[in-house]
Amino acid sequence: MRKKMRRTAKYLIICLLFSSLFSCLPACGAGGASGGSGGGSSDGGGGFEVPEFRDSVFSEDAAEGNSEVLVDTSQSNKGYFGLYCTSDKKIKVQVFKDDEVYTYDVVTDKVQIYPFQLGDGSYTIKVMKNITDNKYSELYVTYVYVELDDEFDPFLRPNQYADYTIDSACVKKADELAASAADANEFITNVYNYVCKNVKYDKNKAATVQSGYIPEPDETYKTGKGICIDYAALAAAMLRSHGIPTKVIFGYVGENADLYHAWNMYYTEESGWVAVEFEVHEGEWNRLDLTFSANGSDSNYIGDGSNYLDVYQF
Repeated sequence: MRKKMRRTAKYLIICLLFSSLFSCLPACGAGGASGGSGGGSSDGGGGFEVPEFRDSVFSEDAAEGNSEVLVDTSQSNKGYFGLYCTSDKKIKVQVFKDDEVYTYDVVTDKVQIYPFQLGDGSYTIKVMKNITDNKYSELYVTYVYVELDDEFDPFLRPNQYADYTIDSACVKKADELAASAADANEFITNVYNYVCKNVKYDKNKAATVQSGYIPEPDETYKTGKGICIDYAALAAAMLRSHGIPTKVIFGYVGENADLYHAWNMYYTEESGWVAVEFEVHEGEWNRLDLTFSANGSDSNYIGDGSNYLDVYQF
């Protein structure tokens, strides 16, 4: 059973520790990912087939709630639900299934999308309102039985931790990378090479970012800077928007798996879910940890992937 704990903003502080671990090893090279295939056709001359874009939508007409919160579960078969909250208090939403719980900070006055990443079954959604200090009261609760049309849908659509649209700048860049790719394998390689060559670790952001921070893939793409969650969110947006199921993982890494961190997993038909389970070879891309790969790292520190402890998947 996976270790249970509340999601906090610890990674925002701990990511700063990674900057002292970066060395001058060469960054990404080619190869490392196993290929699959898409379902449509790319606009360029490559052979990679890009399937139809999968969006996440919020329907106010279908939503239920009260004067402060609306929850739309009408698209549960597509792997997500939407939430809109107007409260002037701090809001959290908790998603329960079986013995697992995911807790999210809610951005008010903006539609938020959250995944049903635990697959088919009965979910409880609780919206919690801050009363005082760390005390919350229940603002709204609803229940939904989820039957996914596609088991990969939660990892093929935009959500709070991989927020993008078909018109996002990072998605347009992914269009270019897909157009020149011969297959899914080459597209994945293109995306990871692009991100780790063009995004640098932002020490100042890691030192000053506030609790409850939500990544914005387009901001990371445009500024070329970010912390671990920014790397993972940008890669997820570029890959998901082009039909590659991709997870944003929060968990622990390090010699003793004791540093809170964020990274990716992706899926192809040939490889299944690819995790951080490969040895590190200098100058060759074979990891899914863009924070380390983009900046170089000690292979002894990263290890063979067995020291990565998955806690949350988005």
